[in-house]
Amino acid sequence: MKLIAGSSNSPLAEAISAYLDIPLTQANIKRFSDDEIFVEIMENVRGEDAFFIQSTSHPANDHLMELLIAMDALKRGSARRITAVIPYFGYARQDRKTGSRAPITAKLVANLITAAGADRVLTLELHAGQIQGFFDIPVDNLIVSPVFIPHLQENLNGDDLCIVSPDVGGVVRARALAKRMGADLAIIDKRREKAGVSEVMHVIGEVKGKKCIMVDDIVDSGGTLCNAAGALKENGAKEVHAYVVHGVLSGKAIERITASPLEKMVITDSIAATDAVKKAHNIEVVSIAPLIGEAARRIHEERSISALFK
Repeated sequence: MKLIAGSSNSPLAEAISAYLDIPLTQANIKRFSDDEIFVEIMENVRGEDAFFIQSTSHPANDHLMELLIAMDALKRGSARRITAVIPYFGYARQDRKTGSRAPITAKLVANLITAAGADRVLTLELHAGQIQGFFDIPVDNLIVSPVFIPHLQENLNGDDLCIVSPDVGGVVRARALAKRMGADLAIIDKRREKAGVSEVMHVIGEVKGKKCIMVDDIVDSGGTLCNAAGALKENGAKEVHAYVVHGVLSGKAIERITASPLEKMVITDSIAATDAVKKAHNIEVVSIAPLIGEAARRIHEERSISALFK
């Protein structure tokens, strides 16, 4: 078993390596003067079970291209099996045609990863579950509950919990967590006037006097979460917290979140935390390294991954 780290999230790759007690395989990743990417695996991988760890986070195009080149390098190095470990799968929000001549970029990226030489994909909380069907190779789409539920139970357990979906599309995720926690469920009904701007309309469900926990897969600009937090407070919520898997946090997202009514937003390290994230008083990062590491071990040993979530 070989672990190779891309440049997108070195701290996570090192944490996975420490969990598995397997050193990272040396790789030479550099750019030529015109910004072309070069990847060379510096150790023998012939006949090995290779796992390349790379989130396709900002800059998404560079990190995606690096992933594809690494897949090709491993394939040409005669690795027995190549698993693309993609904690954050970029372009997942473009999973359907939104207009007459719009692309389905998530499918294009799936094709590219397969063509580059990946034999399987290990990822975390895809934006849309049907993206698994875009691949013609096995995809293990992990859920984050083994990380979030213990954190919730340790910090926010009680009879006054209410799990909130910040939009209609996240109801399934919120309902599953509410069932596991034995909590009430509420939904935010919002109308999006244009891309990147959301207007919260009203809250469906009883939140007065409750600790509200919003759950989502991605926080990008932060507008939806912050507006939803304000709506929950206006409806009498005692506290508002958020648990979000992927902290994209682009633009002025951190400023919005630190100035919002959110008591705390918990995100994972699927995307490497910036200095601004580390300094934010109401943002906490929890590690998915044990979850990813255990899933990789089970793939290598041909054992069940679904058993992790029972």
